[in-house]
Amino acid sequence: MALSHKAKRRWSLVILLVGLPIWIVLASTVMTAFGRPPILLELSVYMALGVIWALPFRNVFRGVGQPDPDGRDD
Repeated sequence: MALSHKAKRRWSLVILLVGLPIWIVLASTVMTAFGRPPILLELSVYMALGVIWALPFRNVFRGVGQPDPDGRDD
């Protein structure tokens, strides 16, 4: 089911304002639960997690910054 442009904009806002902070807290909690790893390992894990969180949502984020293709020109 394809989302409308308006729905994509709303869902992307929810994902960024609610989902991303939750992901950050979970990632930092898991990383510090077992003690602090070496800095390069910690940096690489955070970089990987920073990319991984967005992969399931790439279709929602695609085209959000563009004008509505079905909108009228006023």
